[in-house]
Amino acid sequence: MSRATSGAARHRKKVRILKEARGYRGPRSKRWRLVKEAVIRAGSNAFRDRRRRKRDFRALWITRLTAACRMRDISYSRFIYGLLQANIEVNRKMMSEVAIFAPEDFDALVEIAKQHQNQSAAA
Repeated sequence: MSRATSGAARHRKKVRILKEARGYRGPRSKRWRLVKEAVIRAGSNAFRDRRRRKRDFRALWITRLTAACRMRDISYSRFIYGLLQANIEVNRKMMSEVAIFAPEDFDALVEIAKQHQNQSAAA
């Protein structure tokens, strides 16, 4: 018995995958074999990069905090350590926003971090 390749389910699958490939350039949106490859690759890249985006944003926030801390004569690692000693829990995203939009509040955080860092060194 020969294999059926043009049934309704097969047609629905092709329509769904061709719809996913809409907007791709050249034959990657028209030719079936290239469409299949392009859609699979796009899906795996999207899956990977959803996780990578989180990594990239955290790196951006840390870079912003490092620059803000250096302007106030303290290193990023000492700043974070001082906040940990002071039991202040503010995430890096919010701290970078504070450093940009409310520098006087960030100055207060830096002072708290410096005080608690000195206390832990003396003890």
